[in-house]
Amino acid sequence: MEPSQTPTQLIRLLRGLTSELDLFGAEFAARNGLHPTDLRGLVHLLDADRAGVVVTPGRLGAALGLNSAGTTGLVDRLARSGLIRRERDEEDRRKVRLVVEERAVELGEAFFGGLVADLMAAMGAFGEVELAVARRFLVAMTGVVAAARAD
Repeated sequence: MEPSQTPTQLIRLLRGLTSELDLFGAEFAARNGLHPTDLRGLVHLLDADRAGVVVTPGRLGAALGLNSAGTTGLVDRLARSGLIRRERDEEDRRKVRLVVEERAVELGEAFFGGLVADLMAAMGAFGEVELAVARRFLVAMTGVVAAARAD
């Protein structure tokens, strides 16, 4: 195994990627008057919206590791910013679902769209097999970190 491919080097590369993504997200948050937790919440809601998954405040809080008060504050801030709205669930009127506003989608695309396009272009240099291995690797590493957080 080449020195650049040692497990320790891969961990450093993951940390480097994470740091770069965190800095990029922090810049977005700062430009738009958002707290870093607001950005994490908004990204979670945008991803869920794209996947057609309904998110309640409770599910959002659980996904972000927030308590009830923290979740309420987050949802209030995002709603005040016009990025999301609360809506009664059609099937169970006792439940509240969080709906992403078009403004949030546009804001995210305007800021992150160029990065996503550049990432997609960079992926074009890799074959299907390489990307499948990269996906398996990233899923496994995410699982390890999530399990460590849960301990």
